[in-house]
Amino acid sequence: MPPWRKFVAIDLVSRSAWGARAPRGSYSTLTSTKGVKVHYTGGRVDPGIVNDHAKCVAVVKSIQNQHMDGNGWMDIGYSMVACPHRKVFVGRGPKHLPAANGPGLNSGHYAVLGLVGNSGLVKPPDGMLHGIVDAIEYLRAQGGAGREIKGHRDGYATECPGAELYAWVKKGAPRPGGTPDPEPPGERYPKWPGRLLKYPPVMRGDDVRTWQGQMDKRGWTIDVDGAYGEQSRQVCIGFQQQQGLDDDGVVGRLTWNAAFEAPIT
Repeated sequence: MPPWRKFVAIDLVSRSAWGARAPRGSYSTLTSTKGVKVHYTGGRVDPGIVNDHAKCVAVVKSIQNQHMDGNGWMDIGYSMVACPHRKVFVGRGPKHLPAANGPGLNSGHYAVLGLVGNSGLVKPPDGMLHGIVDAIEYLRAQGGAGREIKGHRDGYATECPGAELYAWVKKGAPRPGGTPDPEPPGERYPKWPGRLLKYPPVMRGDDVRTWQGQMDKRGWTIDVDGAYGEQSRQVCIGFQQQQGLDDDGVVGRLTWNAAFEAPIT
């Protein structure tokens, strides 16, 4: 794992600590995604949770009850839940398929909930924003989450995650007082060259050779010859399918970054 992918710290609230009910059955496995989608509760959240963590626990438990008893889901639908105290509740957790993103969309992204709503507490406190970013970094490190950070409404007809939280997501999900979620530092691995690598026709260049070399290190059978042809295209498709990316056989920014970011197993 590249060193920049290691999360520095996360204040996890385990399922046993928040009193989670046992899931009804086994989770579907999720080994990699395009990234994470950010959610809000969609209802009223008591502003008093900012000063009382016990209320955060009660909200998370009520959400699980609604998802299991109201929606008929096997468990709470979110992967992780962040509260105002920079604590991150384990929902379904890494490597497990969430249920909150919408039909057909759960395999593409993990689901992280911020405990704000459409009334009451609507503006996420700094601690919550830090917690969401902590959860995202944790899911990248432990669950193969990709680089995307989207709102629930991106791809699904909903107001979620609300105006305040969505505006933050659109800014790049920056930490309070910090900068947006960055592209991986250039010195850590070769930066995406800025052109799409695709076939046909055969494309040649040092960027092709660099990408081929990385795929060779990952165990794919590929000629490191600097020529992007049918063999490279087939390797690209296989890698994209493995990582949960669009399998178009084109090395764009997401595919390039994933080649260097995703843990080599």
